[in-house]
Amino acid sequence: MSVDDVLTFLDQLTDGCKPQTKRLRFARLCSFFNFIKNNINADFTNPCDSSMLRNLFRPAVTVNWDIVEKETVDEIIFRTAKIRNRIMLELMARGGMRIGEVLKLRPKDIQESKLVIRDPRSGKEYEYVFIPKKAAERLRQYTRQVCQTPDDRIFPISYEAARIAVRKAGHLVNIALKPHDLRRHAATYASRSGVPIEIVSKIILRHANLATTQRYLGKISDAEAIRWIDNLYG
Repeated sequence: MSVDDVLTFLDQLTDGCKPQTKRLRFARLCSFFNFIKNNINADFTNPCDSSMLRNLFRPAVTVNWDIVEKETVDEIIFRTAKIRNRIMLELMARGGMRIGEVLKLRPKDIQESKLVIRDPRSGKEYEYVFIPKKAAERLRQYTRQVCQTPDDRIFPISYEAARIAVRKAGHLVNIALKPHDLRRHAATYASRSGVPIEIVSKIILRHANLATTQRYLGKISDAEAIRWIDNLYG
């Protein structure tokens, strides 16, 4: 079997699949050929052992983000004077919402402490976001002040304007803050507070699989690991 044969086979097998799935199929095929070489025919040449194929199906580089700690997030929100921006920050930091989801919110989407996300990225008709009761009450109060109908946008600003507002909020504590930093904070803070990873993944981040969620969670330092162990065993 040649390198071209392997490539043709993998193209047919993984047509329409995600890159992660394609890399997994390649790794399994490579392991299968290695098994043949190591256990059946020592003269066998693994056709997957090609620089072209390995570059084509090389694993994705894992990015480790710096996670903004809770005390810093609390200070950012507290020091943000404009009520609109403060509530937007809360929705991202407390509810794990994407900035685009925040900007699409309308009064009809507020159901007590549950928010309806319509036409989400998952392709579903809608999803739900759960936020703290106090944050929900502040959102409702602000909505009553700025909206006239149930279909009005609560935050009628552009995506770029929202990014600028988040960046300015970060400048209050001298950090370079991006909207997704707050979403990652929500996931990491929940995870380190003992929330099961399944809840973080399916409820807070609304990911399709746990692998995606795990990439969101920040690295744990030695000091934090020791603190968790001490807390666990007294």
